[in-house]
Amino acid sequence: SSAKAPLWMHFTRHSPFFNDKDVNIIERAEGHHLIDTKGRKVIDGLSGLFAVNAGHGRIELAEAAAKQTMELDFMPLWNFAHPRAIELAERLLSYAPKDLNRIFFTTGGGEAVESAWKIAKQYFKLTGKPTKTKVISRMTAYHGTSHGALSITGIAAMKQMFEPLVPSTFRVPNTNFYRADPRFKNEEEFGLWAADRIEEAILFEGPDTVAAFYVEPIQNSGGCFTAHPSYFRRVREICNKYDVILVADETITGFGRSGHMFASERYDIQPDMMITAKAITNASAPLGALFLKEKFFEPYKSGTVTFPHGYTFAAHPVACAVALANFDIYDREKIVENVNKNSPIFRKTLEKLHDLPIVGDVRG
Repeated sequence: SSAKAPLWMHFTRHSPFFNDKDVNIIERAEGHHLIDTKGRKVIDGLSGLFAVNAGHGRIELAEAAAKQTMELDFMPLWNFAHPRAIELAERLLSYAPKDLNRIFFTTGGGEAVESAWKIAKQYFKLTGKPTKTKVISRMTAYHGTSHGALSITGIAAMKQMFEPLVPSTFRVPNTNFYRADPRFKNEEEFGLWAADRIEEAILFEGPDTVAAFYVEPIQNSGGCFTAHPSYFRRVREICNKYDVILVADETITGFGRSGHMFASERYDIQPDMMITAKAITNASAPLGALFLKEKFFEPYKSGTVTFPHGYTFAAHPVACAVALANFDIYDREKIVENVNKNSPIFRKTLEKLHDLPIVGDVRG
């Protein structure tokens, strides 16, 4: 295909890209399998996009959506509430890491990234620190594609065509120990070095200008980088020291993929805000949820201050009903426990690939 062709051309049957072959069209999905229009069945190894954690074709979710549609098909959360949003917020908080006790609904992870940044900015303005607006994230981090979220994203190739982006975002090293300098003896030593670069960046920019540090508990883009628990302990210390909001982006890792409901629990990250989406509804409906500590809600309690921000379809009644039905499946079938049971077996099997010359590392 021509490099100069508009992007939309590559998604049509008449695109130069498909002169010699058809688009592979997925027609059906069952359990952990996808079936295309030619009847070929393949394993959905990515669970959609890290989202269909309970498997495809769940009749319970379809029934919940149909029932809710006939009861209350839509109600925006603008000066009103609806039962499913209230029930889902309470359900989510029952799973939440310590001290996260407020929910702000969105329709996806990127929107939650944007919302967290805007809340952080307004929070510091309302609490006497108006210059704290900057965000630090990690190299090759992925946090979304809207202008704010893309600015926090740490993948240069994704950004170049859309620059200039939102200013005041800065990058620090990630925790890819496999590519680390050989002088580091182990993953913990390297992790502590990487965490100290966050403090270095805060001091360089000025602690009175840095609002937040965004971190994926397991960094997806670039090769699923894990980190030693000491890394996250050090990050928490640094954020406490300089009054920087620690935002855990669990768009991918949330809802069981790490063997805990949230990877923030597995790694004891203790975030101030936590971004979730994707598997919240088993990908059957668009929904995101930003978890926050109570202190970020405090400035609004008097009713004299508003947060001028929101989304039409945030906490859509049908999406909330689907999410509630999804968590019933989680509890009934012990989805998270199943991850803990099978992940060591899967890891052990993958490690057998080390004898292949093209395999350098296995992470998990």
